[in-house]
Amino acid sequence: MKADALIEVCKLGRASGLKGFLKLHDLSDFPEQFKPKALFYLDKNTTLTIAQYDKNRSLVRFEGIDDKDSAAKLTNKILKTTKEATRAACKLKDGEFFWFDIIGCEVMEEGVKLGTIDEIVRIGGQDYLHVQSGDEFVKRGLDKSFLIPYIERYIINTDINKRKITTIDAVWLLERED
Repeated sequence: MKADALIEVCKLGRASGLKGFLKLHDLSDFPEQFKPKALFYLDKNTTLTIAQYDKNRSLVRFEGIDDKDSAAKLTNKILKTTKEATRAACKLKDGEFFWFDIIGCEVMEEGVKLGTIDEIVRIGGQDYLHVQSGDEFVKRGLDKSFLIPYIERYIINTDINKRKITTIDAVWLLERED
């Protein structure tokens, strides 16, 4: 498996208690994926399987990690999973999308390509699409990248199959001067 095929889902915090529990800092919107027998990766060659998960206290214990010292070695490690495992474990509602499906989509407005989404940033509970501006905008001296709030005010349609997000008034965000 390629390491770049893995997606980050949580960061492990400090060890808690004597039995090998760790604080889990969920980086996803899907805590339901953290359940006993769920498999995660530290890297492409190192896997961890959840033995216990306490969702109320956000604590996790892994198979084979049974004491505080062993658990402490995992502090600040990032757990990863595959896109396939995420799709299987996490159910989306209508109109919801995984971030990894949105990244790489073209942003279009009135038939003009504004750019390509290279990242999604969450600021104060709001998601923003980080867009690498199209060449024609950069040649005009505009910013090489800009943010679009992922809200109905700017987003008309998200078509994951066509890898396209259609916007309204987002070009103004690129062209405006601060």
